[in-house]
Amino acid sequence: MTLKPTPLEISFTPADNQRLANLCGALDENLKQVETALDVAISRRGEHFSLSGKSGQTKLAAQILRNFYNQSQQHLSLEQIQLGLIEALNPQNALAQDKDPDKTVTVKQPALLTRRSNLYGRTQRQAQYLQQIQEHDITFGVGPAGTGKTYLAVASAVDALERDLVSRLILVRPAVEAGERLGFLPGDMTQKVDPYLRPLYDALYDLMGFEKTSKHFERNTIEIAPLAFMRGRTLNQSFIILDEAQNTTPEQMKMFLTRIGLGSKAVITGDVTQVDLPKHQKSGLVEVQQVLKDIRGIAFTHFKSEDVVRHPLVQRIVNAYEKHDKRKQES
Repeated sequence: MTLKPTPLEISFTPADNQRLANLCGALDENLKQVETALDVAISRRGEHFSLSGKSGQTKLAAQILRNFYNQSQQHLSLEQIQLGLIEALNPQNALAQDKDPDKTVTVKQPALLTRRSNLYGRTQRQAQYLQQIQEHDITFGVGPAGTGKTYLAVASAVDALERDLVSRLILVRPAVEAGERLGFLPGDMTQKVDPYLRPLYDALYDLMGFEKTSKHFERNTIEIAPLAFMRGRTLNQSFIILDEAQNTTPEQMKMFLTRIGLGSKAVITGDVTQVDLPKHQKSGLVEVQQVLKDIRGIAFTHFKSEDVVRHPLVQRIVNAYEKHDKRKQES
């Protein structure tokens, strides 16, 4: 007969109803986030909490609740809760050491001029990525969804524009999903490719505000450029972002990289596990990592699942798919 582990009991005394309300959130939403992220069950009676689950998980959950309670003098937003969970679940990735993964190079935290004053790399690789973007003319960010590849690239681009380091931003993305149907979509070219560039727009609106972003589009200081229309251009004094680069062919990747002109900086992002090209077609992002690996002045950041900074469930989803793919390869 297997005995169920004894629930872990914690209390916050003396009872402070306002702080307890901030800790738990509306309809106990904050507690539900902790339960989901750590696969535990939390029951509460007043200032007393009972945590059930695996021993290691309940101990971690108890520590997380204590950390959140220490911050509960003010309202705790859902974003604060989820970011706190991400950082608590990946202590080996914390920035307290201020080192990169091989612990030989100090990783600086660049101060970025954006509307988000609290923007910084949440993990060592994110901080390294931001540093590499500032120090290199061409930077590749490769890794799974949710690791901040695109968002941090846009933040760096906005920072460069605000500091007058570049005269314009150019956002590039292959419209692979549309294929030849692109020409049959209604509207002008901007409206046709808008759905494929929406993640870049969302990041710009978040980092600059809607009105400021719209004015930049009107003045052409921010431009959208479908990858297929980049041929023949030379882009000077520009910050160029190629997003979803796993959906470029080797020929397209070479074409894009040779568009970069004087005073320009480029960031190429993608996830090689989500290639939408035909099965017989090799991804340009996969090939370029071998072709350019020894070229000085080009930096590569390879993100992992522990760098995911989205809903805490996203990291578990990424891990589950990695395990599934590994089992498929072994079978």
